[in-house]
Amino acid sequence: MPGHLTRAALLACALGAAVAAAAAQDAPIFRGTADTVRVYVTVTDRDGRLVTDLTQDDFEIRDEGKAQPIALFDNSPQPIRLIIMLDVSGSMQGNLPLLQASARQLAARLGPDDLARLGTFGREVHIGETFTRDPQELLAALPDEIEDNAPTPLWRAVTEAMEAFDPEDEARKVVLVLSDGKDSGPLGFRHRPSSQIEAIDRARRDEVMLYAIGMRSRMARRRPPGLGPGGLQAALTADLPDPGLARVAEETGGGYTEIRFGQDLVEAFAQVADELHSQYLLGFEPPKRDGKKHDLDVKVHQGGLKPRARKSYVAPKDS
Repeated sequence: MPGHLTRAALLACALGAAVAAAAAQDAPIFRGTADTVRVYVTVTDRDGRLVTDLTQDDFEIRDEGKAQPIALFDNSPQPIRLIIMLDVSGSMQGNLPLLQASARQLAARLGPDDLARLGTFGREVHIGETFTRDPQELLAALPDEIEDNAPTPLWRAVTEAMEAFDPEDEARKVVLVLSDGKDSGPLGFRHRPSSQIEAIDRARRDEVMLYAIGMRSRMARRRPPGLGPGGLQAALTADLPDPGLARVAEETGGGYTEIRFGQDLVEAFAQVADELHSQYLLGFEPPKRDGKKHDLDVKVHQGGLKPRARKSYVAPKDS
């Protein structure tokens, strides 16, 4: 009888150990301290396809050119707080059904722990009041119509979107911007100017990732070119999205896509959602706590693969 009890106890222990091991394999691996620098990395192959089966040993992180030990690694989907900012300037007239379909597609691909807010920018910048997973609640932030001469306060919209995140929320912060024009500057004297540089600085400080989708303007009113090459160049680029969108996306580790006539905007939104759920989370302990900007570089040891991550961070500072 005691022998049977011993064998039963051993069996129970073995089963318990197996269950614990399985749970450990499925659970996200979080290590490091509150000051751990978190870096989200997208990896693609030569054909632009997402690569999702790499291990920690495949990566290298360099801070100011010096390799750092990786203290945190996770390749499971991380919770997202997403703010979608849609251009409703005059040149977007007639595109409301397309914007609705795109936002609906993105909402359908949110994960169970993801939340989103939808905003617009034109005559004013407006952002929905609460984060939600309800498509109808998201779409309620879209206007019923677009004003003919509404401007494009692009950088003000990006800045206000980043200000709308809860600083206490530890979920990943992402802004997705859709625009077909260049920044039109401040909306009158009551608004201070916002710039591309300010957007990059804010994103670095608040650890926000920016994705951007640029569209060719369908209603751009071309003005006769002025004298000289400058006027001609202005006319040739009048219907192009703001070139700063690609720069901000690159600096923050996001992505930029330019949609041309006939391409599927809805699919572009879906691809952003898929990419956000296919990223790696890496982390390291900052080698210096100097409160300064540090350059980052993420490399993948396997040939033919391209990592994309934010280019810099602000180190914590000892009080």
